[in-house]
Amino acid sequence: MNSISVRALLVRGMLAGLIAGALALAVAYFLGESQVDAAIALEEAHSHDRGGGEELVSRTMQATGGLATGVLVFGVAVGGIAALVFCYALGRIGDFGPRATAALIAGAALLTVYVVPFLKYPANPPAVGNPDTIGKRTTLFFLMVALSVLLAVAAVIIGKRLAPRLGNWNATIVAVAGFVLLIGLSYAFLPSFDEVGKDFPATLLWEFRLSTLAVQATLWTVFGVVFGYLTERLLTPAARAATPRTAGAVS
Repeated sequence: MNSISVRALLVRGMLAGLIAGALALAVAYFLGESQVDAAIALEEAHSHDRGGGEELVSRTMQATGGLATGVLVFGVAVGGIAALVFCYALGRIGDFGPRATAALIAGAALLTVYVVPFLKYPANPPAVGNPDTIGKRTTLFFLMVALSVLLAVAAVIIGKRLAPRLGNWNATIVAVAGFVLLIGLSYAFLPSFDEVGKDFPATLLWEFRLSTLAVQATLWTVFGVVFGYLTERLLTPAARAATPRTAGAVS
């Protein structure tokens, strides 16, 4: 692709990320914030420190402006990154059109960037987790993200190299099996954290984690649909316009 096409796709990726972020924000606000409020209420009820200082940022601001800024900026950022990945992947991962390629990238991003790390280090609401281990838990989560992405890329490369000898179907099975095996070993060897208090409601914890998963699923699903539509409108008309000229030249 030339620089103009890459720039146009980057803009469309960021726009699709903004739209996806807006819908994910709605899911986060209506599904997730009630669980956060309930967890904060539990934390305050069990706190022995009643003389805490004044809040630097109010809870209302956190649940509105802070949440909106975080989700929308994240959506634009990952949309731009996914657009650059799309520029490289289009035509290199198989005979897929723009929409199918966008959908595959969005699905792979949801799986590798969130679902795989989430299964090892799930999100926790306030009042869950030891403050002394938050740095270690954050580092291990991002390590799991990096491992998941790198192993997924390696699986794609290995699958393409095995395809001429094994066929596409068998090569895909081998690549996926290798990915699952190595992720399972990562789960086994990386440390785990069981810091949920016995008095913390299991239902609240489950609903909070489902809401975080719903936010990410909404973000990447909407991004895949919107970005696929925008890229097809950008790339397909040029190919269709070239076809009549080619046919006229032949005749």
